[in-house]
Amino acid sequence: MKKSRSSLIIIGALVVIGFILFRGYNGLVDKEETVNNAWADVQTQYQRRADLIPNLVSTVKGYAEFEKETLESVINARANATSTTIDANNLTAEELQKFQAAQTQVSSALSRLLVTVERYPDLKANQNFLELQTQLERTENRINRSRELFNESAKAYNSKIRKFPTVIIASVFGFDRKAYFDAQEGAEQAPEVGELLN
Repeated sequence: MKKSRSSLIIIGALVVIGFILFRGYNGLVDKEETVNNAWADVQTQYQRRADLIPNLVSTVKGYAEFEKETLESVINARANATSTTIDANNLTAEELQKFQAAQTQVSSALSRLLVTVERYPDLKANQNFLELQTQLERTENRINRSRELFNESAKAYNSKIRKFPTVIIASVFGFDRKAYFDAQEGAEQAPEVGELLN
């Protein structure tokens, strides 16, 4: 009788432990998939911006005296950014920093382009250019929102993998911390218009 009672306690304890492991593991999978989905949304918005750039460059190129160097800067930055990709399973701080640096080059090149356009009243009045500029502004807003949602998802995931008893499950099954989008160095200071033109 005593043996069967202790056997039931052991079996009951194993069932409870198994349930905790099962639930913890599935919770981590759900959180990780949320981060992966948020990352896919970030990439989609950056791709949307990359897709707008050839149309923008094509429209601007129609103005013969427009600065060739400015357009080449935008084209090269876009090419670099579209070739810099990260697998959602490898969202390390270093990889995210490389990705962010490439995207910052695009943002800088586009800023210089838009500042330079101010010198061309005919281009500023071009309906196609105005529509592309509006789409670009909306896309930048979407990028910012996607990055915020990604950071929120990464925070929820990172918090989950550090809490007990999930920390044990995370370490056993290899759930690693996800990196965040951080502000670029110097982002707290608005650039001078002269800097944008250089």
